[in-house]
Amino acid sequence: MEKIAKTTTEKTAFRRRMTGRVKSTKMQKTIVVEVESKYAHPVFGKIIRKHKRYKVHCEDESVKDGDLVIIEEGRPKSKEKSFYFVEIVKQK
Repeated sequence: MEKIAKTTTEKTAFRRRMTGRVKSTKMQKTIVVEVESKYAHPVFGKIIRKHKRYKVHCEDESVKDGDLVIIEEGRPKSKEKSFYFVEIVKQK
């Protein structure tokens, strides 16, 4: 019989990355980011803009309202926070 070598498989989690505008920085270590997505209506073809707000864990004090930031999905930090701040793309 041949011995089959055991191979270790690495789990690579797919983490969604999104870009959005900071709407609020009033909570401690939490910012509210609004992400806009655009899609075409299936029948009429009109471009529709859809907005969604996410609560994001952020320990960086330099983030202000109106900044364009990148957020990334991760392990849930609380009931509503499962996104993490990555970096500032453009300051207001």
